[in-house]
Amino acid sequence: MKLLLRLLVTAALVLLLSNILTGVHVASFGTAVIVAVVLGLLNIFIKPILVLLTLPVTFVTLGLFLLVINAVIILLCTNIVGGFAVNSFWTALIFSIILSILQSLTYKILGDDK
Repeated sequence: MKLLLRLLVTAALVLLLSNILTGVHVASFGTAVIVAVVLGLLNIFIKPILVLLTLPVTFVTLGLFLLVINAVIILLCTNIVGGFAVNSFWTALIFSIILSILQSLTYKILGDDK
């Protein structure tokens, strides 16, 4: 149940951000749900590999390089999901930062924080 709630919250936030940010395009709520699922899977399987491979850079930048990895994950998602597009790396970076902040706030409000 908690997973389904998180999935729907993420999908709603993706759809909301597509209406706010000019460089993000989502075709429908169904597409936003697929984006939420794919982002979750990429974060589970691909992100740890990228973090491990870029550990020295992440260490030197005091963790700020993780923002770049999040943007790369968003760009990977645009290549996988039809109906979801992000125009540039910088838009993906802003999108990932705002999405993370909004997810944290929403989960805190819903009492579903870790």
